[in-house]
Amino acid sequence: MARIAGVNIPTGKRVIIALTYIFGIGRTKASEICVKIGIPPERRVNQLSDEEVRQIRETIDHEYHVEGDLRRETAMNIKRLMDLGCYRGLRHRRGLPVRGQRTHTNARTRKGPARAIAGKKRVIAK
Repeated sequence: MARIAGVNIPTGKRVIIALTYIFGIGRTKASEICVKIGIPPERRVNQLSDEEVRQIRETIDHEYHVEGDLRRETAMNIKRLMDLGCYRGLRHRRGLPVRGQRTHTNARTRKGPARAIAGKKRVIAK
C-alpha cells in the first residue's frame, strides 16, 4: 500500500483514481500528475515502482496544496469571514446555507434534522 501525502492509497485501483483519495486532488489534477511523470493512465498502483511513487510524492509536495494544509487554509478562510461579521460569515456561524439557497423548505443538510415545534399541530379545521 503506497502512502502519499499522509494517505494510504488503494493498491488495486488505477493511479488516476487512487490519487483522488487525497483531499485536494481530483480527476483532472491526478491526470496532470500522471502526464508530468510519464505514467500511462491504465497503470495500477501495485504496478508502480518505488521510483515512480517517489516522483508522485515529490510532485504533489512541491506543486499542490493537499490534505492538512488545504483543510487548514479552508478553515481559516471561513473563520476570517466569521470574524469580519459579513453576511457569509453570519450564515456560517448560524449553520445555514451560504450561497443563497432557500431555507423555508429544504436546506436539511446544513440545518440538521427537523425539530418539532410545540403547539404546531393544534390547528383544528371545521
